[in-house]
Amino acid sequence: MKKKIILGVVLTTMFLSCSSSDTSGLNIENPNSGEWTIPVAEVLDGGPGRDGIPALENPNLIDVSQVNFLNDSDLVIGVKSGATVRAYPHIILDWHEIINDNLEDLSVAITYCPLTGTGIGWDRIVNGSETTFGVSGLLYNTNLIPFDRATSSNWSQILNESVNGSLIGEKVSLIGVIETDWETWKTMYPESKVVSTNTGFSRTYGTSPYGDYNTNNSRFLFPVDKDDRLPLKERVLAIVDGEDAKVYRVEDIGNVNVVKDNFKGSSYVIVGEESFMVSFELSAGQETLEFSYVFDNSEIILSDNEGNMWNVFGEAVSGPRTGEQLKFAPFFKGFWFSIPAFYTTEIYSN
Repeated sequence: MKKKIILGVVLTTMFLSCSSSDTSGLNIENPNSGEWTIPVAEVLDGGPGRDGIPALENPNLIDVSQVNFLNDSDLVIGVKSGATVRAYPHIILDWHEIINDNLEDLSVAITYCPLTGTGIGWDRIVNGSETTFGVSGLLYNTNLIPFDRATSSNWSQILNESVNGSLIGEKVSLIGVIETDWETWKTMYPESKVVSTNTGFSRTYGTSPYGDYNTNNSRFLFPVDKDDRLPLKERVLAIVDGEDAKVYRVEDIGNVNVVKDNFKGSSYVIVGEESFMVSFELSAGQETLEFSYVFDNSEIILSDNEGNMWNVFGEAVSGPRTGEQLKFAPFFKGFWFSIPAFYTTEIYSN
């Protein structure tokens, strides 16, 4: 457990941010004081300040057929609740980092950090009350620190918990999301809704505020420990459990595109290919299932030895288990370097 430290310092900007040219030497007092569960000296000011990067709420939505601003290789984050399916493009999240939305009875915050490449779905019901999340402008291990508007508590995105404020130590409930490219998503879910670039803000969507950051393994804007076991900016899938994580690469799942694995006493199935990877935690009644990869550009990605067909959100859509759900594993995708910066990390080897 990381040592708790009392905040009594002013955070200093050291590098560039997407909303300012050179913030070197700029001092901005942290808007929340008191106890932190992460080292305060390593909490850095990204430059734009609280809400300087504007999170979105209930964004404008359009049909897949109306989208003319995405290339097939552009990444989106997909969410499904009942019959409602939505896609949140990276090119919009690059500039807003958080989108607060409602899908039927689901209150979700899509949190995305461009610097760590991590897109994670958070339930906005915290302690029984609905809140929205904004961008604090602070970073820890070069990762986004959101704040909730109900209490102004600060949260670590990758740790999925409040690290400062009245909710300190509180864990957020994860909502399963799918990250894939636009070509795959629109084929899987041609009737879904998509967040529009009509956000009410003037941004150059489609042009990254960070230039070649995503592909340049030697370019970092903020200091972070670097583990060279894998290429630093390789996108990987990480399953997390407590203070530990296990990472899976596209090449790990090989030609079969699906593996079953155990991590800290739980059984998981990891499935996908270059365009997407997802993971589900298997219950006792599901551990005996033998899965095969059957993705044919529809939502169906798995079949099993009982004759069931499962979609990318883990729903059995045909077969004797129709209506049953594979539980999303506590996983997210991101740049490799960001995982061991927060967790004791094991790399899967087949």
